[in-house]
Amino acid sequence: MITLTHGMVLAAGLGTRMRPLTDDRPKPLLELDGKSLLHHALDRLRDAGVAHHVVNAHWFADQVAAAVDSHDAPGRVVVREEVLLETGGGVVNALPQLGEGPFAVVNGDAFWLDGPTPALDRLAARFDPAEMDGLLLLVRTAQVDGEAGRGDFFIDPMGRMRRPKEREISPYMFGGVQILSPALFQDVPEGPFSLNLLYDRAIENGRLFGLVHDGAWFHLSTPRDLERAETMLRAGMLTALF
Repeated sequence: MITLTHGMVLAAGLGTRMRPLTDDRPKPLLELDGKSLLHHALDRLRDAGVAHHVVNAHWFADQVAAAVDSHDAPGRVVVREEVLLETGGGVVNALPQLGEGPFAVVNGDAFWLDGPTPALDRLAARFDPAEMDGLLLLVRTAQVDGEAGRGDFFIDPMGRMRRPKEREISPYMFGGVQILSPALFQDVPEGPFSLNLLYDRAIENGRLFGLVHDGAWFHLSTPRDLERAETMLRAGMLTALF
């Protein structure tokens, strides 16, 4: 168990699959349920007790900075990327702002409803720095309202994860919410790279774990996904997502 003090929202991406909605704004500033996705993410981090909030920005960075300034979360810092650094490079670039202990990272387009216990609280309660370099929130592909592909991961009874082998269809996909240890970022490449590179290294070392989400989660990749999620939230049509 850890106490979360630092958290990051990944908000620098181009959001190409959300076009034309992202032609004039970054994807995290699209609205769902009356609020931007970025503010939803900052709400969750704030409510989990996080005191230091970091947001990276590239695409329409001024808009992201203005949205962060308008939120009431404490300790807000915007890290601008002149060159898009992808997920891994973006976190590495922000490490000086993320403290010395494990920290939360939330995708800027992640939107979920908690189960009986908030997802970030569950992750913090489960995270063990002695055996983990990363703990990812996983979503059952059978409950995803949208395209889940072949899934992302398998997990064993202890929660350790592996990638699907050729022709395997995995039952879980990454939900865009995680706790990472600074130890995960030793000997990382310079410049842009994906966090998947570090996930695979942690899997080889038996140090990447997953926790299955027990609430609702929304797949937001295209404008149609966003419209469908809004309709379901307004109508209260959530039972199929649990």
